[in-house]
Amino acid sequence: MKRLLLVLALALTGCGYALAGRGSSLPPNIKIIGVPQFTNRSTIPGIDQVITDAVRAELIGRGRYTIQPDGNGADAVLTGTINNVSQSVAAYTPAHQASRLAITGSVNVEFKDLKANKVLWSNPSVPFREEYDITSGTTANDPAAFLTGDRSALERLAKNIARSIVTSILEAF
Repeated sequence: MKRLLLVLALALTGCGYALAGRGSSLPPNIKIIGVPQFTNRSTIPGIDQVITDAVRAELIGRGRYTIQPDGNGADAVLTGTINNVSQSVAAYTPAHQASRLAITGSVNVEFKDLKANKVLWSNPSVPFREEYDITSGTTANDPAAFLTGDRSALERLAKNIARSIVTSILEAF
């Protein structure tokens, strides 16, 4: 029985399985990744900086790559454009006032191997959707005011977008 468990353990270690969120399907020559500021085509001022920072932090958190703010000297570059951001009411109070918002949008992302001049991964519309409680009446009808007024909501949104993008790139899903 012990021998069977040992054989099974050895077989699993060499079969290509990795812990979720820790795998990488990138070519081994990619060590330095440039992540320039994302372009903002939405009506939310500053969302590009917050999402770019979150993507950089997510890549750094993976621990395998050096991340820099541009493509100069990088092996690969990750570029993005925030296409749009919109909101809709997700829940109402008993008095029929909005109590929760759903923020939706998409990001156009491209990850390119600069040495091989080859796009390794791209998605013209990485979707995102988050729901947040309304904390004040002044932001109920304005997504820009809501997200810039609730910094933690914007950071949660950016972190989830970053995790989705980086996981897709590194794990080739």
